Amino acid sequence: MTDQTNAPLPGGLQEIADDFAAAAQNELLEILLEFSDELPALPDRYADHPELLESVPECQSPIFVIAEVEPADDPKDGTVSLFFSAPPESPTTRGFAGILQEGLDGRTVGEVLAVPADFPLRLSLTKAVSPLRLNGMSGMLTRIQRQVVEKSGQQA
Repeated sequence: MTDQTNAPLPGGLQEIADDFAAAAQNELLEILLEFSDELPALPDRYADHPELLESVPECQSPIFVIAEVEPADDPKDGTVSLFFSAPPESPTTRGFAGILQEGLDGRTVGEVLAVPADFPLRLSLTKAVSPLRLNGMSGMLTRIQRQVVEKSGQQA
């Protein structure tokens, strides 16, 4: 939940951002669609109880997210698991969810909370998708970080 524009990205997000930065403009949407295709299905405990997930109204498509935190002796060392529900007919939104899931799932509370608010802008996707769509990804990140703070007891 930081605002440092040039801060290094935690977890797997730096590698993902580097891949987007190295891609040609005509490859950006293709990479995003790969993340869409790789978004895991919800586990039964959430598929059967979608009301447990939080809506992300900033997204143009209906998307829902929930973060779980496995506690550790030090709250910042707890392990975060992320789950998303996004319709297959919304590949851009699913792609954003896939990026966050791949980059942050299994990371520590400290790593998830260290993701800067400008992360979506670092993906070089402003050349391929509208700012409104990127705002949806920012909404996902905000909700993930808030849920992690609430569930870990860690300060933002």
